[in-house]
Amino acid sequence: MEIISSLSDMKKKSDEVRSSKKTLGFVPTMGCLHRGHMSLVEASVAACDFTVASIFLNPAQFGQNEDLDTYPGDLEKDKQLLESAAVDALFLPTRESMYPHGYKSFVTVEEITGRLCGKSRPGFFRGVATVVLKLFNIVRPHRAFFGEKDWQQLTVVETMVRDFNLDISIERLPIVREPSGLAMSSRNLYLSEEEVSPALSLSRALNMAKDRVQKGECSTGNIRREIRDLIENEKGIQIDYISICDPENFMEQEEISKTSLIALAVRVGRTRLIDNCIVRRAECRE
Repeated sequence: MEIISSLSDMKKKSDEVRSSKKTLGFVPTMGCLHRGHMSLVEASVAACDFTVASIFLNPAQFGQNEDLDTYPGDLEKDKQLLESAAVDALFLPTRESMYPHGYKSFVTVEEITGRLCGKSRPGFFRGVATVVLKLFNIVRPHRAFFGEKDWQQLTVVETMVRDFNLDISIERLPIVREPSGLAMSSRNLYLSEEEVSPALSLSRALNMAKDRVQKGECSTGNIRREIRDLIENEKGIQIDYISICDPENFMEQEEISKTSLIALAVRVGRTRLIDNCIVRRAECRE
């Protein structure tokens, strides 16, 4: 596995791959890799001739009092995982190269970034869109792989790619979960033993909601209330949002639609966790 830190060297490598008519796959990460990340890597390696993974802890997507300085990471372990998965190149840009002195340009995706996590974390999606566009311009992939745990983030990236006419195929992969049901996340490492059980209330709430919809419950108000009751039954949890919304524009729904997104964000102690699922309208109860 080749390790590349220079932006110009990464561009040169990408030009070599593309000029040889090989398909270039890309998996952008912030490190602290887990099975969720590796499912994206494995999909890229299987589908593409040449796979680049990047590790870059993007300061532009962290707000004040967030965990930029304490975000978990183990670069040597990450390198071993990527090499064992047959990744061809690891891109490790520095903050100084990505955001040099005098940097002034940012990307804003309108409307859909003002809801859910965008409402809770002002500026977050501006940072995400900016760094992803920069990485796309440097790596120049044919295909880029993202997980659906960050459903809103993935939709923002897809919207940006469409609106800027980027010639990149965005590949969606499903959420990878712990055996317990907890959605894989680097931030799960923050959880203490006592906090794991409350954290599982997210997946339990989503499973309950899916079951209620399958049995004919169409009132999003009823489902939200039951989700809230289940989660608040746990100690040490603070709910950020419970959303039942359109999966494309994130507008809240009064009734389950043909396809609805149930998205949750909570704090368990100091750890902010998100999770989601898609539900589809069944025959509603009278």
